[in-house]
Amino acid sequence: MKVVSAFRERFGADPDGVWAAPGRVNLIGEHTDYNGGFVLPVALPHVVRAALGRRSDGRLALASLQHPDGDVELVLDDLRPGTPSGWGGYVAGVVQGLRAAEGLSVVVDGDVPAGAGLSSSAALCCSVALGLRDVLGLDLTREELVEVASRAENDHVGAPTGILDQSASLLCRAGMALFLDARDRRSEQLPFDLAGAGLALLVVDTGQIHAHADGGYGDRRRECETAAARLGVRLLREVDGVDRLAPLDDGSDEGRTLLRRARHVVTENARVLDVAALLRERSDPRAIGPILTAGHASLRDDFAVSTPLLDATVETALAAGAYGARMVGGGFGGSAVALVDAGAAERVIEAVAARFAAEGRPAPRVFSAVPSDGARRVA
Repeated sequence: MKVVSAFRERFGADPDGVWAAPGRVNLIGEHTDYNGGFVLPVALPHVVRAALGRRSDGRLALASLQHPDGDVELVLDDLRPGTPSGWGGYVAGVVQGLRAAEGLSVVVDGDVPAGAGLSSSAALCCSVALGLRDVLGLDLTREELVEVASRAENDHVGAPTGILDQSASLLCRAGMALFLDARDRRSEQLPFDLAGAGLALLVVDTGQIHAHADGGYGDRRRECETAAARLGVRLLREVDGVDRLAPLDDGSDEGRTLLRRARHVVTENARVLDVAALLRERSDPRAIGPILTAGHASLRDDFAVSTPLLDATVETALAAGAYGARMVGGGFGGSAVALVDAGAAERVIEAVAARFAAEGRPAPRVFSAVPSDGARRVA
């Protein structure tokens, strides 16, 4: 395993172990988690691996095979929010959250595409969190580790995410989609057998990089909080229908914007419940296709987080025969998914590649999302 060899080369000893945590793709339920709503992700086979080794000098030493010039070493007592910057901040946030006071060496490696809306940062946090729990012998559940990893992103790095990504990375199971109530933290594993139905869920990485710590995502979160306050509720999850949103439109531009943002959240929660019901009933997964497409329209028109390239990807996949398609993740770039017959996957991929070429873009990276297991020890 490359990460073990790299750990030996960097630190002159074997690690105490290696842990892997996956990225995720969300079937439906974007920007609902921080509003206390519902989400329905699956874990990807793509993972971030973290080799961890205890040390006794009170220092944190970090290295990444994806950032060979970005080694970090600092005194644990010097950890502060925002320190270190870059990828190391995610690891440092977890280490600080679990109070690894004696010191730690970490080498990471992974194949979750960064900036593609597939939660590479959450996979990094969760691989380290699970490994550190085991190394330190901490009595923490996976649900508690979700909170640790979430705080690392929110408080240490400054990325205003909800708990969707970390929950998927730690709680998902192979062949299942994770139905999660982000307010009450209740979860349910729902069968999602794509291969058995002769289907594939294609992930199209547009190559447009996005970052949660940038402004757009935080703006949307603040708009949702403002809308909830004006409606007299703590979370938009508590709004039980779009008719309840009318007071937001006071005739001002801000009011109309808040109405659109809240309408996305309310209708997206309903879409998650609809898809969950279909999976629970073991209906033909093709039936969820139009719901996925409706989710994209809402993200594009009401939440305004899509991009022309994501829109073109969705339009092209649908025209080539996809049952449903939509952007995934926080938006402003990243990836889209398309639900297709397995036998038609190549046709859809070729159509999307041709559209990218017509737009003067390099061919996107495309792969099938196989619902996979969550974080685990691998060595």
